[in-house]
Amino acid sequence: MKTKIPNIPYGPYITVLAGATVNGKPNYATVGAYGVVSQNPVLYISLKNSHHTTAGVKESGFFSVNIPSTDAVEEADYCGTVSGNKVDKSQVFESFYDEAGNAPLIVECPVNYLCKVIQTIPIFDFTMFLGEIVAAYANENCLENGRPNALKVKPIVMMDTGYFGLHDRIGSLFKTSSGSK
Repeated sequence: MKTKIPNIPYGPYITVLAGATVNGKPNYATVGAYGVVSQNPVLYISLKNSHHTTAGVKESGFFSVNIPSTDAVEEADYCGTVSGNKVDKSQVFESFYDEAGNAPLIVECPVNYLCKVIQTIPIFDFTMFLGEIVAAYANENCLENGRPNALKVKPIVMMDTGYFGLHDRIGSLFKTSSGSK
């Protein structure tokens, strides 16, 4: 039996760290509002207008999407609970840059995407940034056949008020049969 619940997004969401250069320093904000836009290499992040990172994305036209592993849950949570407007978060992670654009990427994160803003959409008190992926990185030990393996990346899953990890693979994309009930 189903129970009706409040109309709010509970998740689950993969936790990511959105990065931007703000006042010459790397800054990271933890977000769950991130995803794929189409089959083209385009990702989106949605940031509150008052976030320090938002100002950096607007100024530079670039952002990074960094996927932390479960080993970095404390640092990821910290970046989501303190504001870069008040605290310098540039030393929480080791940052690196790609020549394709001015947004910091995180060395400690198994997967990183550098995105160039191609569209900005205001939504209430947030801004959604659509970004074309201009560079992508992955730790070699997280790759399988040249592609990131979720069980090796160990992403942090955010749902309602908690963080969770992955445990096993349960199927293959577009190959797992579903029977009718």
